[in-house]
Amino acid sequence: MEPNVFDKVQDVDLKKTMENSYIDYAMSVIVSRAIPDVRDGLKPVQRRVLYSLQSLGVTPDKKTKKCATIVGECMGKFHPHGDSSIYGALVYMGQSWSMRHVLVDKQGNFGSDDGDSPAAMRYTEAKMSKLAGEMLAGINKDTVDFMPNFSNEYDEPTVLPAKFPNLIVNGATGIAVGMATNIPPHNLREVIRAVDLIIDNRIKDQETTLEDIMKVIPGPDFPTGGIILGHKGIEEAYRTGRGKIKLRAVCEIEPMQNGKHRIVVKELPYLVYRSRVIENIANLVKDKKIDGITYINDASGKGSTAKINIELRKDVNPNVILNQLYKHTQLQTTFGVIMLCIVNGEPKILNLQQVLDEYLKHQVNVFTRRTKYDLNKAQERAHILEALLVAVDHIDEIVHTIRAAANTEQAKLDLSAKFGFDEGQAQAIVDMRLRALTGLERDKLKDEYDELEKKIAYYNEILGDPKKMLGVIKSEIDVIADKYADDRLTKFGYDDSIEDEDLIPDDDIVIAATRLGYVKRMSPENFKQQNRGGKGIKGMQTINDDIIEDLFMATNHHYIMFFTNTGRCFRIKAYNIPEASRTSRGTALVNLLQLGSDEHVTASFALKDDYPSSDQYLLLATKNGMVKKTPIADYANIRKTGLIAMTLRDDDQLIEAKLIDAGEDVMIGTRNGMAIRFNESDVRVTGRSSMGVRGISLDADDEVIGMQKLSQGDYVLVVSEKGMGKLTHADEFKAQKRGGKGLHCYRITEKTGKLVGFKLTSKEREIMLITNEGVIIRMSLKDAKDIGRNTSGVKFMNIDPDSDTVIASIAKVRESTTEAYEAELAETEAVPEDTENAGEDN
Repeated sequence: MEPNVFDKVQDVDLKKTMENSYIDYAMSVIVSRAIPDVRDGLKPVQRRVLYSLQSLGVTPDKKTKKCATIVGECMGKFHPHGDSSIYGALVYMGQSWSMRHVLVDKQGNFGSDDGDSPAAMRYTEAKMSKLAGEMLAGINKDTVDFMPNFSNEYDEPTVLPAKFPNLIVNGATGIAVGMATNIPPHNLREVIRAVDLIIDNRIKDQETTLEDIMKVIPGPDFPTGGIILGHKGIEEAYRTGRGKIKLRAVCEIEPMQNGKHRIVVKELPYLVYRSRVIENIANLVKDKKIDGITYINDASGKGSTAKINIELRKDVNPNVILNQLYKHTQLQTTFGVIMLCIVNGEPKILNLQQVLDEYLKHQVNVFTRRTKYDLNKAQERAHILEALLVAVDHIDEIVHTIRAAANTEQAKLDLSAKFGFDEGQAQAIVDMRLRALTGLERDKLKDEYDELEKKIAYYNEILGDPKKMLGVIKSEIDVIADKYADDRLTKFGYDDSIEDEDLIPDDDIVIAATRLGYVKRMSPENFKQQNRGGKGIKGMQTINDDIIEDLFMATNHHYIMFFTNTGRCFRIKAYNIPEASRTSRGTALVNLLQLGSDEHVTASFALKDDYPSSDQYLLLATKNGMVKKTPIADYANIRKTGLIAMTLRDDDQLIEAKLIDAGEDVMIGTRNGMAIRFNESDVRVTGRSSMGVRGISLDADDEVIGMQKLSQGDYVLVVSEKGMGKLTHADEFKAQKRGGKGLHCYRITEKTGKLVGFKLTSKEREIMLITNEGVIIRMSLKDAKDIGRNTSGVKFMNIDPDSDTVIASIAKVRESTTEAYEAELAETEAVPEDTENAGEDN
């Protein structure tokens, strides 16, 4: 009866089985596929391709062979894992833009540096490069171990002799299971100099430090050139085996006709493709993240030194555009170094010194085995020559002995018995030709024997003296440097982390914004000072009931804080607001800020520092008279999507924002000519998203038009919509508790209209008035007279009473230079410069 088949079924732990199987798979991927060996810097498939070229005889001095033949040889004998991986490795080793020194000489389409695929293997040809020949030199002299192939029919090398440090010179990249390697390529001459340094120090019994090596190898040398920014990332990578190296394209700014400029990209960072960069730039221009690029094209081609041409608009700063391209595209990228390699069959992360030490250890082993091989061959030949020389000296007796023997075997035995020859020597004498009997041939044999004796002594001397061996290794690799090394392609630059503002002068500017949400940046020089009562100049083109709502002074380097009617705040640099002419409309704020559908900017100011002092507060005011005080530090990190600045009731809107110091007095003015003065200490500190407290009590038809700090000036400036205005000393407004109705600050009549502007200023300042039609007048307050609280003032601007023109906004003008402004701040004991709120001039 047959045994039960179920007796052969074994119960196993599925969890344990899966773990063991996955570990085996992972180690196979790590050791046998993705990670290079530290000794020759090659992955198994690359090593097998090169050995297949050797076995096919496709050496540097021979003609190329079809890649299909090479792939077939490799797949059939050594790498049974599909032709795509083999051909991919073959192509990679022949791409001069991928490897610093190619190991395969290509013939045909091997792809392009723009990421194009190579032609099929039946169309392309290849052979071993001269430098690859140095990788395999001496492989037939027992320099490395061999192992059986997958079918036990052939032997393949476990590692190549590798006369030069290929792992560092050509680098490597690979993704295994749970780990990855990314080793940058280096300059061959520099790497060999570093090995020479290590050898010299060992001969002198001195230690070589990483600092010594880094003086010889300053950094990677990529085949595509480019610029490495700074040395910090390089040092970290060389010291620990991990680091980030900043790479930048080589770009030049060239002038064009009509005052325009273009940016010419001449070298791209390693493994960055032109087409992707061009596509990326086009998308940035389309999304309006970069403004000023008019045309971009691929400039590469036969004989061309340029890669990409980027033409710019006439009115933009080319350095700023270039800096934006570095920031937003792969014209500046990061190479993450992970120096992972296989060391004694295990994956390890090594630093630069350890990699070179492992290479040198491999070379010592290869050289020792090669020398022993040559020594054995020399000794074997010398042993035969000793017998031949004896035979020539006793030729008659040798001939007689051979002739008397019945057969060859007997002759060999007789010779061994008479002359003491061993079997090898006896066989050589039996095989000796008659020409060896001549005197000339004997001299040749003697010369050969003497030369072999010298070689044997030399080999023994090298094997017995490690320092002498190191010296010979040094001389051999120096020959490789002399033959194949070239100049460095990648240059070094300062990692200055240039921001846009570093390229933009900190000039004074005027920021103007309209009710419909347009904003622009202008120079104050556009506006000439006029006398009081003038007609003004055309300042901004407006459309369909649009009016200027905000106008203030700042500098290019200020942060512009925008507050919306819904209580949110945004922040951008002033230079990011597009510059425009005096008569242009400007740029829609929705293109600069992520505003909601019913959201618009109602207040803004300029902030000098990114992180203001913690003892300052942000004071917000609403149309309905609410105020809120919050530490400015709560607004230090504002997202691009905005930040909640204040919670509002449904019918309320945020209209003003100020930076205040402890103990400051604040004034609030209303459209109906009321004003209240109170100390900021009356407003308790609340959280960023709170609603606040009441600042002033309003009549039913009234609303707040402005909030000012007493530190901004000694005089209250009010301007009505019909062009009337006045200055009143701030002392006429006695401090009250917040929440009251306040005092009259202006007499409203039909002739004056209601108030549109409420500012605190000094008589040394100038002001700007702008109408709803965009007409601007700039005037000095130096000659203006003090007028009491409850009066209507004098005419500031001529306005046609029969038209619909009204004053829309007013702004104070500071001195035309930053230095003068700062001096004025010091005299008036204003807020310190590093946290000065330039927009609060308004």
